Order: sequence, then structure tokens, then C-alpha cells
Amino acid sequence: MKKLNLSFLKNITDEDKFLLNQVADWVTAAENKYIKKYSFFLDECQSMFCEQVLKSLKFNNYKLYGGCERANRKILSVYSEYCIVNDDDFPIRCLLFKYNSKYTLSHRDFLGSLMSLNIARNTVGDIVVSKGCAQIYVYNTIYELVLQSISKIGRVGVTVQENNIEPIEADVKFEEISGTASSLRLDCILSLSLHISREKSKSIIMTKGVIINHIITYSVDTVLNMGDIFSVKGFGKYILKSINGVSKKNRFHITLNKYV
Repeated sequence: MKKLNLSFLKNITDEDKFLLNQVADWVTAAENKYIKKYSFFLDECQSMFCEQVLKSLKFNNYKLYGGCERANRKILSVYSEYCIVNDDDFPIRCLLFKYNSKYTLSHRDFLGSLMSLNIARNTVGDIVVSKGCAQIYVYNTIYELVLQSISKIGRVGVTVQENNIEPIEADVKFEEISGTASSLRLDCILSLSLHISREKSKSIIMTKGVIINHIITYSVDTVLNMGDIFSVKGFGKYILKSINGVSKKNRFHITLNKYV
């Protein structure tokens, strides 16, 4: 078993520690027993942690893949030096959902319908929604369940089939939020984003954490920069679109985009 030192990683959760120790065990299995392992779908932060740990172990026989090249959520494969892993080897299937384009459905709508099947979040990869259709990457163990169980997303009827087209481009929509903040600290920006007091935003940051550019932080005084992407579980995902000058009272004029 590989000796794993995680002291160089900041703000990792107990769940992350379990995953990374599991990855270290997979490295041992690959080196000693030539065993190949696949994770479930990892978010961008988990993928980054896994890569950092694998590099610390000086282990290069791994691959991250999510069903298409631009995927955000990916599966990690760890294998021996004598093994070759192709994209088609990953336990990933893609489903194509079609619906009347006069309706508007969101990422959250599709995810909610999938979660209503009582499946684990880590069995679902990217959900790419465009006009009148969506592609959803899933773990092969839930493919048939999703294929046979979903005929509606919310109140909108959908057809579901195995995907046989090229990856589609997401039809990304934003809600614009404008206002002022006393500083560019995370607690101030989050307060504006969620329309809550700074005290409440501080509590959310310290308890839930905020993911900024794929790295989680619990520090309320983290300073954000234009273009930073941040999200809080249960509260959505945002981009600090622009900083539009400073008022006479030294408050920053800010524009944010919220993913919808």
C-alpha cells in the first residue's frame, strides 16, 4: 500500500480523503497485481486532487475521461504500465433527450428528474442542454434504468434514446446581477450574489465552502478577480463578469452572471 501524505492539499473534506486513499490503493493494485480500476464520475475539484496525488506518487498510468473531450465531470482510470486504456473502455454511456423546442429546460430540471430515480449523483456525468435536446453522460450501471424510466422532465414530455450524434454545444443562459460591494472579498461578493447579509454569507462560506475556479475555500476574506467562476452547493454557479469602477463612497460597482 502506498503511503499517502495529503498535507500539501488544502481544504479537503473527509469524502475527498477517502477517495484519495482509495486512489492510492488502486496504484498499489495496478503496480503489484496489474489490476485496472475506474472511479465514478468526479467533479473538477476531485479530478484535480486526484491528479495532484498521482503526481505526488510519481504514477503516470492513469486517464481522466468524461465521455467527450470537453467534459467537466470525469471518470478516473488507474492501470498498470502494461495496459492500454482507450476512451471506449470507460464505463460511460450517453443518452440523447429530445423535446419540443418551444419549452425551456435547464440543467437543474434534468438533474432533478435523474435524482428522483434514487441514483447516486456520482453516476451522472455532464448534462449538456441545448434547444430541444440534451445529452447526458451516465455510468453504464444506470443506463437502462434512465432509458426506461424517464418520459418527462418536469411537465415536458421527452423521448430518450442512445446517443448517436456528435457532442452538442450547451445553450448556456445567464441571469445578470448588478450592484455594489464594499470590497472584492468573497463574503461581500456572495452577499450580493445571493441577496443576503454579509453575516449570512460568512456563515455559508465557513460551513459549506465555496468552489472558486475548481478549488474549495472556507475563507471569507478570499479576494475575487474579474472572470472568476464560483459556486456554492444548493445556491448556484456564478461568474464575476466585470468590475465597473468605484463609487464616491468607495464601493465597487459589480456585474455578475448567474448560470440558469
